[in-house]
Amino acid sequence: MTMETGGNGPPKPIWNIVMVSAIAAGIQFGWALQLSLLTPYVQTLGVPHVWAAFIWLCGPISGLLVQPIVGYFSDHCTSRIGRRRPFIAAGACLVAMAVFFIGFAKDIGHRAGDSLNNPTKPRAVAVFVTGFWILDVANNMLQGPCRAFLADLSGNDHKRMRIANGWFSFFMAIGNVLGYAAGSYSNLYKLLPFTTTTACDVYCANLKTCFIIDIVFLLSVTITAITTVKETPLKSNGSLDEGEGGSSEPFIGEIVTAFKTLKKPMWILLLVTCLNWIAWFPFLLYDTDWMGVEVFGGKVKGSSSEQKLYDDGVRAGALGLMINSIVLAFTSLGLEPVSRFIGGVKNLWGVVNFILAAGLAGTVWITRVAEAWRAKQGPQILTSPPTNVKSFALAVFGLLGIPLSVTFSIPFALASIYCADAGGGQGLSLGVLNLSIVIPQMFVSVISGPLDAAFGGGNLPAFVLGSIVAAISALLAIFALPDPKNQLSLNSGTVVGGGH
Repeated sequence: MTMETGGNGPPKPIWNIVMVSAIAAGIQFGWALQLSLLTPYVQTLGVPHVWAAFIWLCGPISGLLVQPIVGYFSDHCTSRIGRRRPFIAAGACLVAMAVFFIGFAKDIGHRAGDSLNNPTKPRAVAVFVTGFWILDVANNMLQGPCRAFLADLSGNDHKRMRIANGWFSFFMAIGNVLGYAAGSYSNLYKLLPFTTTTACDVYCANLKTCFIIDIVFLLSVTITAITTVKETPLKSNGSLDEGEGGSSEPFIGEIVTAFKTLKKPMWILLLVTCLNWIAWFPFLLYDTDWMGVEVFGGKVKGSSSEQKLYDDGVRAGALGLMINSIVLAFTSLGLEPVSRFIGGVKNLWGVVNFILAAGLAGTVWITRVAEAWRAKQGPQILTSPPTNVKSFALAVFGLLGIPLSVTFSIPFALASIYCADAGGGQGLSLGVLNLSIVIPQMFVSVISGPLDAAFGGGNLPAFVLGSIVAAISALLAIFALPDPKNQLSLNSGTVVGGGH
């Protein structure tokens, strides 16, 4: 599998790279809202915890199918406005439509016949799931072409590519902070009072307001980028006006060829990446739910006091995710010197995976401390946990920002080294690597709900599984991954959005 240079003539001005990278903030804003708010929101629609994970299957499935297909066709698109911009524009419009469906699911379901007194709202669930699938397809349409566009704008200049990756990482962190900050603020709905309706309570209205802001923000940065940054069209014979060649091999043939030509180092990389995401996805899926249920002791369906505790926990979890993003942003700037200090990028990946394992295991201890405190208070007293428990929980969120910055960079940096001598387009190469992320996500989505239910409910069984797998991936990264011939500079790395 060869990484196409993306050399679209000489490197373009740095402001072009900044403008295109800014789209990452819009993408990540919506992804942060998904991670912090949507699992609790699904349960308010009447979908039980054990089934909530299956809804998250749409992200991995769409990533499995959409990223390679969009990557391939964006490599070969002959539109007069360029190869990448049509897909970026279409993806942004689909995100806006999907977010509307998700935010207004309860209202649409109520108008279609859902009863306010029925805890399960089937029509709202149908609208929500439809919007969620469209959103994940659209996110995959945006992410791959954006990263490929940055490669095109960088030409063959490796220094410019590192600068582009740094800007992309920076704007992802900005999007995360904005999304988690919005999710942690309980009165945001007051900015748009019309979001509170008969079917949509304060929590729902807050989520709706967040998504409306996301629509405006994403469309603004996308329109600005694709109208100000020009792109050289691909000629119908498969070459760029400025000299880049293309492949005429059919899509399926390119996928098959890509896998046939993978060398042993790349297969090991895919395995370590798979295990890494099996470890990550339970926490990314249930982190705010863990805060609401295990740490704060609330319930989605319970008394008003229990529901308030749950909502407080979810908002505290969103604050934790914002802290996580800040740590991620700062850590990404120090990856290169740290990797040199500890003997290379694979050693760095192994060390931080041990940190991931420790952080996930720490959720068990924090939960036990919170439960012991509630047992002392008695079941009749429903209050938030003490400051030290909340501080420990937020510290875990912050600590996990360190391995997350490495997860978002090193696999793609190593792939660019291992596949340096292979063939195919920039977009298709990213799509193939993405398979090692989405397949484990599908695995976790299927087993996490039944696994949690088999051990008495809650989120801890999946977290413990993640801790064990993280330790295994750490050992494989250190002892099985071969050292790259040339240690790649990792200044902020090459970053992928979320778990798609």
